[in-house]
Amino acid sequence: MKRFNFFVALLSILSVVNTFGHALWIETNSTGQKGQKQTVKIIYSEPDEAPEKVGDWYSDVKEFELWLIGPDQQKTKLNVTPAQDYFAAEFTPQQEGVYTLAIGHGAKDLGGTTKYQFNATAIVTVGKTNATSTVHPNELNVAETQFGKEYKVGKAISLAGFFKEKPSEKLRIEISSPSGWNRAIQTNAEGVAEFTPLWPGVYKIEASKTEKTTGEQNGKPYQAVWRCATYVLNVGK
Repeated sequence: MKRFNFFVALLSILSVVNTFGHALWIETNSTGQKGQKQTVKIIYSEPDEAPEKVGDWYSDVKEFELWLIGPDQQKTKLNVTPAQDYFAAEFTPQQEGVYTLAIGHGAKDLGGTTKYQFNATAIVTVGKTNATSTVHPNELNVAETQFGKEYKVGKAISLAGFFKEKPSEKLRIEISSPSGWNRAIQTNAEGVAEFTPLWPGVYKIEASKTEKTTGEQNGKPYQAVWRCATYVLNVGK
């Protein structure tokens, strides 16, 4: 009986680990045009796996809110429409500059004694811009350090991680490439890390951080908060 209980507990732990390998991702073109509609897709998946069907998303993750922050720092909540395995949204830029799409959602259910928070951002540049920084809308953020830049194979890409609006040192960032090649990097004291892409295509960036802190959610105590932050990059040949 003790052995049986041990295996039941082990399977339960593995189930939680597998569930929280998933993350929210915002997919859209990194550039847009003033006065032209920009389409956006939000998926929930492992970095290198197919998107999950919306009905299978963990807890209340599908109840996320999508926000658009314009070059003038105006914040607008965008309507999202569910499909089979993603949500769709759109917006029309009315001025040139850097637009930030952001999701920050804390799951209703705990994973054991851990609270889970899903964060995702995407940057859209419209027209010419010299911006080298943007807003940090979520508690945990990761993004490129230069916007509107065309990335090429063999050229280093610099990423910045922010935790509660401050550069985050020793932040673990995982890179998932189109070829299936994965790599983990870590930010320096300035919250910056870099990697060199070896293949063209879509790269998925995921940062994660666990904070030891206690609290209560929906009448259940937690002892830690796990956060992830995602970002999608396109690399040319």
